[in-house]
Amino acid sequence: MQKVCIVGASGKLGRYMVQHALDRGYQVVGVCRERSVGKLDAFRGRITVIPGFTNDRAVIQQAVAGCDGLLTVLVPWDANHYASGTAQAVLDYAQPGARLIFSCGWHITRDGQDVYPASLKREEMVARWLGRLTRMVDIDDQIEACRRIFASKARWTVVRGSDLEEGASQGLPVWSRHVGDPILASNLTRRVDYALFMVAALENDALVHEAPAIVGCQTPSALAAGRGSTR
Repeated sequence: MQKVCIVGASGKLGRYMVQHALDRGYQVVGVCRERSVGKLDAFRGRITVIPGFTNDRAVIQQAVAGCDGLLTVLVPWDANHYASGTAQAVLDYAQPGARLIFSCGWHITRDGQDVYPASLKREEMVARWLGRLTRMVDIDDQIEACRRIFASKARWTVVRGSDLEEGASQGLPVWSRHVGDPILASNLTRRVDYALFMVAALENDALVHEAPAIVGCQTPSALAAGRGSTR
């Protein structure tokens, strides 16, 4: 892995991924909306920034050229197919054999075998209602984006994040194939560690064609399962 593109680089998760990628010695190309370029000033001179909407196919085509790894934040913004348009552009323009890592939430299911707590179901219902009312969020489009990824023959991984919090890194999160696994019960991950998992997945072939649901490695549920870190 030498050169990576981070699609959605200016957000909190994106900026953490930029730092993790630089720490590993990767060349980094970041894509973000033009009005958000300033959020990447801390990395000025160390990364290449391509301004534009992430569902703009021409922007993605330019950004991913020569990249052997792509990290994409799938955000369910607005009612203009933002997430699915972003995912499709990445799938279409990534070079053959590139490693594709996408972020989303636990609500995405690959095989229908996830078991969701009532609280998460309520949150999704509220998000859908607000999305229809304001046209600012489209959960169904994020689901469609992941459907397209799952159907692809590319070397993808979809990382499904729990609730997030800020704070110092606790280490690489642990994961399960299905929400409902007791190891995930704490439903909390440090955002910096979510980004760490995304970047680490670039060189973890065991995660190809997986949709890991993650949780912090020092959470009570991870420690109780014997797979957490005690550092």
